[in-house]
Amino acid sequence: MKKFLALLLAAVMMLSLVACGNDEPVDDPVDDPASDSEVEVVTRPNRLIYGSTTEISGDIGPGAWWTNNATDKMIRDLINDYSPITYNQGGELIVNPTISGGVESVTNEDGTKTFTVKINEGLVFSNGEPITAANYVAYALIGYSAAAAEAGAKLTADMIVGATEYQKGETDELSGLHLVDEYTYSITISSDYVPYFYELSYASLSPLYIPMYASAPLTVVEGETGAKFEGGELVAAEIDAARWMYADAVSAGPYVIKSVDTGSLEAVLEINPNYAGNFEGVKPQIQQLVIVKSDTATQFDALATGAIDVLDSLSDGTEVNTALDMVAQGGYETVSFERNGYGKIQFQCDFGPTQFQAVRHAIAYLLDRNEFANTFCQGFGSVVHGPYGLAMWMYKDSEELFADEMDTYSYDPAKAVELLVADGWVYDAEGNDYVSGVRYKKVTAEEAGDYALNVTLADGTILMPLHIKWSSSEANPVSELLVTMLSEGQQTADAGMVIEQTVMSFTELLNYMYRDATQGDQYGVPTYGMYNLATNFTPVYDQSFAFSLDPQYVALGYNTNYIFDEELDQLSMDMVYGVDPSDREGYLDLWQQFILKWNELLPEIPLYSNVYYTIYPDWLNDFVESSLWEFNQAVVYASIENAE
Repeated sequence: MKKFLALLLAAVMMLSLVACGNDEPVDDPVDDPASDSEVEVVTRPNRLIYGSTTEISGDIGPGAWWTNNATDKMIRDLINDYSPITYNQGGELIVNPTISGGVESVTNEDGTKTFTVKINEGLVFSNGEPITAANYVAYALIGYSAAAAEAGAKLTADMIVGATEYQKGETDELSGLHLVDEYTYSITISSDYVPYFYELSYASLSPLYIPMYASAPLTVVEGETGAKFEGGELVAAEIDAARWMYADAVSAGPYVIKSVDTGSLEAVLEINPNYAGNFEGVKPQIQQLVIVKSDTATQFDALATGAIDVLDSLSDGTEVNTALDMVAQGGYETVSFERNGYGKIQFQCDFGPTQFQAVRHAIAYLLDRNEFANTFCQGFGSVVHGPYGLAMWMYKDSEELFADEMDTYSYDPAKAVELLVADGWVYDAEGNDYVSGVRYKKVTAEEAGDYALNVTLADGTILMPLHIKWSSSEANPVSELLVTMLSEGQQTADAGMVIEQTVMSFTELLNYMYRDATQGDQYGVPTYGMYNLATNFTPVYDQSFAFSLDPQYVALGYNTNYIFDEELDQLSMDMVYGVDPSDREGYLDLWQQFILKWNELLPEIPLYSNVYYTIYPDWLNDFVESSLWEFNQAVVYASIENAE
């Protein structure tokens, strides 16, 4: 989630436009009498209105240092696109020629690895001020600072040599980071993280406009051991304030923010006239992007009336069929692509009933996931059994292995009850043998924790009820289906289980999931053992730290499943660290081991991976998406027919 990689790489995913090679003969056009008459040309505003089902939280801070709401991330990517490393059309990490004149790397005698990056001259921020290597170095000096940590930024520091000491405030110089000259910086990676399967990403920082983050007149200089700031101090409150800066924000991407209204859930972006182009030199042609919250109940009415122009990545089968009907009636087009992600039930596994593997397995057996996927996707997707999507090359290369070795948790309420009984859920609320109602389990004080629903008997015995608190977001069709097929299903009641739904905004759901007490003390208290949401992946499939046992990483917001299994943690690290970028088979083997272990522990229940459909008006030209090329990349190539 919020990884070191998010700091070092502002990911840009591109899809090649491949021309068909069919040389079919065609008739010459015949004269049309109507062609001599005047045809009225309809002009349109050079504006595109994008409907998002995820509300804007307003956190547009760099590199997902704090949160990573999907709509916030899209806005962030639209205004920041000057990383020296990007992806080519095949998802391969490459040097971005628009930004960088080249990257050199060397493995040092102590096992560390140094990347030296040359930044092209002539690049400028959205306000016209020049961009130099100092702005890239500032990205790390601010992100890894003690002030940023105090402001709640959640960044791991131990990969860059000297960054841990710098983050702790033990030194004002970051020894693994150097300002070589006006247009060159270098970054040295700890030997513990070399090699790395995606190691070219280590070379990448993004430029920051320093005055946004500090009122002091800071400049980047080269100290005795590494780069540092000179001219004043960073202040936590000022760093935090920058993430909520909109119209006055200075950035370096295809668009700039004109306004963000978190009340009306709307953002307005306009072309950055100083944008140098993406890695192919392409610049946007659509002058204004308006990003609004779309209500799933009325979104197609909004599309038909022009209140919304684009509905992106539709996953609900009913929605897809509605979109296809609109295309058949004329005036609209769709693009479809396999998803590089999946919808899921996510558990938190360190408190309450969901800390027990048997309970997580039982919930999986109580939900007919095949029927769920068929009902929700309506033929435009299928069940998956691990943290992957249908579009992934690793999955495609593993289908046969997974068919033989993966537990599919096929619908089996009797199996669920069998597991619960074997795990000790055999009592009622008085400690008698279970007959009906809610099951209870005798637990230790450690297992009981502070779970509010526990019962303590007169003899001190602690009983935990099989009562799971579930957080779901508003107006969510997946939640509605889970209510029908799981929480209110007769099979769940018959199993002696209660799944209690609480509906809230998606922003609030994430605060509880991240246990982010900086947004309110209530969020820091473990409350919900179950959430439903979805995850999409970039071409860099890196789950390292996502299942970390280390308390410092857990405190930073990694491991939101709060599952602490040594083998899972080790596999998540091994499949990327210690694997050379050229060793595709070695990576695949470890990825498969990781997926199978995850499938056994089941920190989440995968619900589906689907074929996404995006619907847009036929006057939007050259708009193409894929699993690796999302709206923020596709829209840079698009144009509006007969735009004003």
